[in-house]
Amino acid sequence: MRVDPNYISNLAISLDQAQANQEQLTAELSSGVAITSLSQNPTSSGQNVLLLNQIQQDDSFTQSSNLVTGQLQVADSSLGSVVSQLTQAISLATSANNGTMNASDVKSIGNQISGILNEVQSLANTNYQGQYIFAGGQTSASPFTTYNGDQDVNYLETPNGQKIQLNVPGSQIFSGSGANSVFGALNNLVADFASGTVNTAQAVSDTAALGTAMNYVSQQRVTIDNSITQLTAASDAVTSDQTQLTSAQTNLMQADVATVSTQLSLSETQQTALEDVIAQLDSASNSLFSKLQ
Repeated sequence: MRVDPNYISNLAISLDQAQANQEQLTAELSSGVAITSLSQNPTSSGQNVLLLNQIQQDDSFTQSSNLVTGQLQVADSSLGSVVSQLTQAISLATSANNGTMNASDVKSIGNQISGILNEVQSLANTNYQGQYIFAGGQTSASPFTTYNGDQDVNYLETPNGQKIQLNVPGSQIFSGSGANSVFGALNNLVADFASGTVNTAQAVSDTAALGTAMNYVSQQRVTIDNSITQLTAASDAVTSDQTQLTSAQTNLMQADVATVSTQLSLSETQQTALEDVIAQLDSASNSLFSKLQ
């Protein structure tokens, strides 16, 4: 009968492997995580890295989206207030244009429109979390009395590559050229009524110009409203995607408790059997040694 000279050393190696396997399975049951190192499962570990990167990108977009959505909502509210102020100014100017008011009343109308001009200017300088929202890309400084901003239009890119407009420069809304200039139309009306004597034709023309400018503000407000709608849809999509990615990542890394428990039981049985064999060999060796003495 041939005797394997490595029999005992192989038993010891098998016992070490069984013990290591048992420790690993016990750790999986304790943590609930199936993969704790790259060497355990390189493929799954690589997939996990990709999933985590995508989840982080979604997190970053969600945080940015929450910030700019608040900014857009403030911009929308401010422009709504601007439209209300301009509607009031048109109503006042129309009253002054009918030729029934005395000079004192006409001057009073001019003063009220001047107050509206100041209010609109204040709205044009609306600040959200330290950023002037109608200053284009120069958001750190108040953009009006004269425009100190620029023409930059900012965008937020979604994880799928869609670009959403985040602002409309204040120069485009409030001080555009020609009939679209809110400040120009208001200043003209203030001048029309300052003396108390109304040049009706000019005042009516300037009132109509303010109506045109107000309609233009409303159009710019639609742009912001559309951006809010797009951001909401994109945020909902990213949230759904993030939920699916998190679930996939959890399933990838989560230990199968039933399977691990079975494997641990088998490993414990194997370890016990190996220890019994080694103990018997040790006992037999000691017995033989005593007989040789």
